[in-house]
Amino acid sequence: MFKNLKNDIPSSLVVFFVALPLCLGIALASGAPLFAGVIAGIVGGIVVGAASGSSLGVSGPAAGLAVVVLTAIADLGSYELFLVAVVIAGILQVILGLLKAGVIGYFFPSAVIKGMLSAIGIIIFLKQIPLAMGFDDQSNSVFSFFETTGQDTFLSLAHMTDFVSIGVVTITAISLAILLIWDKVLAKKNKFFKLVPGPLVAVIAGIIYQLLFSDSSSMFEIHGRNLVSVPVPESASDFIGQFTFPDFSQLGNTKVYIVAITIAIVASLETLLSVEATDKLDPQKRVTPTNRELIAQGIGNSISGLVGGLPITQVIVRSSANVMSGGKTKLSAIIHGFLLLFSVMLIPHFLNLIPLGVLAAVLLIIGYKLANPKQFIQMFKLGKSQFIPFVVTVVAIVATDLLVGIMLGLAVGIVTILINSYKNSHFLHIEDVSSGKSKVKMVFAEEVTFLNKGAIQRELASMPKNSDLILDVTKTRSLDLDVLEILDDFAITAANKNIDITLISERGEFRNPQSYREIFGVEVFQSAH
Repeated sequence: MFKNLKNDIPSSLVVFFVALPLCLGIALASGAPLFAGVIAGIVGGIVVGAASGSSLGVSGPAAGLAVVVLTAIADLGSYELFLVAVVIAGILQVILGLLKAGVIGYFFPSAVIKGMLSAIGIIIFLKQIPLAMGFDDQSNSVFSFFETTGQDTFLSLAHMTDFVSIGVVTITAISLAILLIWDKVLAKKNKFFKLVPGPLVAVIAGIIYQLLFSDSSSMFEIHGRNLVSVPVPESASDFIGQFTFPDFSQLGNTKVYIVAITIAIVASLETLLSVEATDKLDPQKRVTPTNRELIAQGIGNSISGLVGGLPITQVIVRSSANVMSGGKTKLSAIIHGFLLLFSVMLIPHFLNLIPLGVLAAVLLIIGYKLANPKQFIQMFKLGKSQFIPFVVTVVAIVATDLLVGIMLGLAVGIVTILINSYKNSHFLHIEDVSSGKSKVKMVFAEEVTFLNKGAIQRELASMPKNSDLILDVTKTRSLDLDVLEILDDFAITAANKNIDITLISERGEFRNPQSYREIFGVEVFQSAH
């Protein structure tokens, strides 16, 4: 793990700068103390990072849980009681991992996972545009732009020109220039530029800019709402005082367990989806053990709940930032957790000098890489069965939220499978019509289920009178009872239409069988007549 420090340390810095505003913003959106988001980020980085088997996944508070948390705190009546639910949810996740429930993640089609990545890239990119323009609406939070849901994305874009700051636009442009030149030009010319991450240089430039123009009363000044804002403890006791502890006196409250089950299910699903997506981004194509991941997330959630933190999942924004920044092992995630811890303990004043425009520039680059137009072209070339679920997932996530979009994409993927299954139950070949009598051969697929009933019934119903039909089931290993019933019914129809049927199997040929269920229901094929 320590052999890749030259890659993991720069990557951890990028993840840290992306994670810090995410932790604060999600806490704000969840109606929880701001410090609760930072605690979740620290636990997600250090504890989950160490326990997880994921090489590149990064865990922390997730925007997808913000609504769940907000509603749960209101229903339970106190944040302390909500923390009890988080602890129990963690225990449930450990149990799910021990029960091997991690296999659920493998049932999501590749097209849906790729659609999720592209959609999140689009949302990340779009949500940074107002922030890069200098969002300064007193009625909303700047951190709302870091959420990974699409419900308010276009509303934010529609009003972004109402809050333009020359200073923010300037530092965003400077940061973008630094990031692009560093990555595309300088990093290719000298090893030094590979060792020092471009985002770190952009952050330093942003801090210098803020020191130069703060309180200048010029148009280039950046005001407080467009700067990172972390809690600033005055002493060690103030820092410890920011922790909140669960109230276990109401363990008998059934509402706590309902919230715990909800958090466990949603957090586990988001984690498994993120694991699948992150593994696809991994240049080395390593496979994360999903059951171990659920156990690691469960341990992290229980610890986070015990010390006042928000629920944790593996999150694709931070994970993709880790991949795109060149991270190689899980040491990057662990170091980012320590950076969060040290930063809020030792240098909160320093962090509060960072303009959000710098972070917007970093996320604009990450968003573009995730939603690269080349991905859409590649999916289109793969055909409708891949492209349609992909596009539906992208549009649904951007228009609604992550889980709704994933479920819609999955539904379309299942429908696509059903349609293909309907079409591919058999192969029909008209062998000879020269004698005036149709000779048709129908070859069944390896597996024929009730989903194929319609297609088979349609073909049999269209058979002309006085024809010969060859049913070839030599390749068939599974033939559903529903299909056998259709064949039994057709045996009567065939006799009335003078259709001569020959059934070909591995055990011989059968002429005009009257009960296919009897034939396929015994060890040795027997002629019904």
